[in-house]
Amino acid sequence: MTYRTEHDSMGEVLVPADRYWGAQTQRSCLNFRIGVGIETMPPEIIHAFGVLKQAAARANHRLLPAKMTEEKRSVIETAASEVAAGALDGHFPLVVWQTGSGTQSNMNANEVIANRANELAGEKCCHPNDDVNMSQSSNDTFPTAMHIAAVLGLEKQLIPAAETLIRELKRLEAENTDVVKSGRTHLQDAVPIGFSQEISGWRSSVERDVQMLKLALEPLRELALGGTAVGTGLNAPEGFDRLAAEEISRITGTRFVPAENKFHALTSRDELVFAHGAVKALAADMMKIANDVRWLASGPRCGLGEIRIPENEPGSSIMPGKVNPTQCEQVTMVAVQVMGNDAAVGIAASQGNFELNVFLPVLAYNFLQSVRLLSESILSFTQNCAAGIRADRERMKQNLHNSLMLVTALNPYIGYENAAKTAKLAYQENISLKEACVRLGFLTEERFDEVFHPETMI
Repeated sequence: MTYRTEHDSMGEVLVPADRYWGAQTQRSCLNFRIGVGIETMPPEIIHAFGVLKQAAARANHRLLPAKMTEEKRSVIETAASEVAAGALDGHFPLVVWQTGSGTQSNMNANEVIANRANELAGEKCCHPNDDVNMSQSSNDTFPTAMHIAAVLGLEKQLIPAAETLIRELKRLEAENTDVVKSGRTHLQDAVPIGFSQEISGWRSSVERDVQMLKLALEPLRELALGGTAVGTGLNAPEGFDRLAAEEISRITGTRFVPAENKFHALTSRDELVFAHGAVKALAADMMKIANDVRWLASGPRCGLGEIRIPENEPGSSIMPGKVNPTQCEQVTMVAVQVMGNDAAVGIAASQGNFELNVFLPVLAYNFLQSVRLLSESILSFTQNCAAGIRADRERMKQNLHNSLMLVTALNPYIGYENAAKTAKLAYQENISLKEACVRLGFLTEERFDEVFHPETMI
């Protein structure tokens, strides 16, 4: 491998000749050999840096044209747009486990964009700090990148994935409006329920989660950019925050605004805690839905067996013909990961001191992993499981008519205590509710038939 010499305020450093990064990035590579190649800075953060550096160059050109000339703006913006598009991902090697402010990743972006801009210009006209980082600090850019990445992840990944599942559940609901089955509470038989009603509970849960995610988006639209080092805006021209937010909105196609209080924006991460709470709520509901599906599909002969789900792959290396509810299992594992991430997000957000929180990379890593995993998990479950759910109507009917809790329909006619006696006798003697009720003398056969209609109990 060949190297070139780069320098920073601490001296000279050898950097791989084919990489755009500079001395500060290289120092981080040398000093933080923790999770190298595995737990690197999330690509969503890198791409968000590309967006905000484009926006900053545009804002600086309008406010400080003598310093941010048209020539500099043009090449910086082109280089930053390549970062935003993911074209330069190979030039961002830094791990999550670095400085807690994310300074080294901000400098990674500054160095890559400056060197690529100089290459585009054909001359060394852009400096990482003086030009690419103009009017900025790592302390306001990293929180800004986190909010940009969070908003785009929720808007473009997680919410659309959840809405895809909602549409599939609506279809399944409409397909099963005439199906009545046994309800279950405490994993025990309960009164009847329509299968479409059961599905509507799943659908409504996901719809409510989407509502909460959309509510959580609003605080995330506020950006710290313009606060610079401690929130005072030192070295940033007046109006920079507003113009930069407008440009970020224009580039991303979604709304962002300057944070009203930059001191809060630099030190508090409550918006991300709130948003991840909504992500966790969706994960919790997905856990419940997936568990319901695999319980209902259990069997095929010794379980509930009330629904059929797609048979996607063999389920055992020793038991021929076995098929498992693997899509339900991946959903529940992802849900557990999201719940664990929520603890990390909350703890990291609680650790602000004075004018800065220095747990930003780990917070970003966990938040964005949750969004990415849950989005992909829901799409996989929708396509490979929910879309293929089929009701076993005969099994549902059999289970319904075998349920002792149908005795609840007799309460208005024979009273709670007599109904309980009827159910207990039927269970003890393994006879029908009708036989038990008649034997106990509570109703005649004719009257029982008049009042006992399980399908009308929903």
